[in-house]
Amino acid sequence: MGFRCFNWLLVIAFVLSVGFQGEPAGAHGRRQLLPSLETADDGVCTAVVSPQGYECREYEVKTQDGYILTMNRIPQGRGGGSAGKRQPVLLQHGVTADGLSWLLNPPQQSLAFVLADNGFDVWITHGRGTRWSRRHESLDTSDPAYWAWSWDELASYDLPATVGFVFQQSGQKLHYVGHSMGTLTALSAFSEGKLVDKIKSAALLTPVAYLSYMTTPIGRAAANAFSGEMLEAFGVAEFDPKGVVGTNFLESVCAMPGVNCYDLMASFTGLNCCLNDSTVDMYLKYELQPTSVRTLVHFSQTFRRGVITKYDHGSSIANMAAYGRSSPPEYHMPNIPHDLPLLLSYGGGDMLSDVTDVQLLLNDLSNHDADKLVAQLVMEYAHLDFVMGVNAKQVVYDGLIEFFHKHG
Repeated sequence: MGFRCFNWLLVIAFVLSVGFQGEPAGAHGRRQLLPSLETADDGVCTAVVSPQGYECREYEVKTQDGYILTMNRIPQGRGGGSAGKRQPVLLQHGVTADGLSWLLNPPQQSLAFVLADNGFDVWITHGRGTRWSRRHESLDTSDPAYWAWSWDELASYDLPATVGFVFQQSGQKLHYVGHSMGTLTALSAFSEGKLVDKIKSAALLTPVAYLSYMTTPIGRAAANAFSGEMLEAFGVAEFDPKGVVGTNFLESVCAMPGVNCYDLMASFTGLNCCLNDSTVDMYLKYELQPTSVRTLVHFSQTFRRGVITKYDHGSSIANMAAYGRSSPPEYHMPNIPHDLPLLLSYGGGDMLSDVTDVQLLLNDLSNHDADKLVAQLVMEYAHLDFVMGVNAKQVVYDGLIEFFHKHG
């Protein structure tokens, strides 16, 4: 009880600080690393892809619940290549990131460019609420109703919208690559039989499904202290890691007993082996995107309960209104079609997608067709190495491309 009260006081302190301070302690130093985001108006094509010599196109996709998402397309490699029909690949980023995460390294190391240069038609998503996907047909980001979603809605609305759009534009089934939360939304959709008629295969990097064994001190402390629920109780709907609420939230979690945030990134993701300093600077400068507080609460619920369910609205009445039952229904991973080609690549040093949790997922897939399931454990890798590691092409991407060709 004392621990919980201690954390209530911390949360109250930083929520109150939002109204009384211009910027959090240490913000001036962080501002030297974090961006003014002047490239946000230009978009990914103009600011990042075209300067590297690649053709790039931008599209808008509207979800069934009214969110307007930006997608980028790299239809061919830097050298052009044959005019034959290229297999489409959709890249879906993780939480508090956007599609730029696939483009932060040089072209020979960034998965989006590597795939394009290997003959694929590459599509990059930017999730709702992130820098390039903040519009809605009737809601504004200042409206709490805009943020009334968790990763349930990403699986139910965003993924069907983007997958369906690529399927329609390309006229063929697509390959899917997800990282972190981008794996969870896909697995959840697949377990309900959704999208499988439009997917050739799926590569899941740092697969997230079960979370009970995650070892990140920050994540465990925040979930056990019901920190996300406390934010909701104070009316905070948007979680922006670079905003005042976000930085004060992290400071409050880092002050909890047993949490050492000396190396904040390592404390959250695990010790990434293979990132260079310039990539980390780019990540800190251009990534760390907003998400909904409800998404954080949903992750905490999954961690505490040890099962994968839809979002729990907090009362039997609210759940009954949402689901027609008093408790949220489960996502049953064994229901994923056994003949859907899946590649799972995960790291021995990952504190978020822990090896034990991944093994629980693999146990659920024990009846999967043997020739349609590949599991790769990279012992030295942690959570971000799979997206930004300088040697990820050799360690992960070459095998991923071979997998796509096999199931193309």
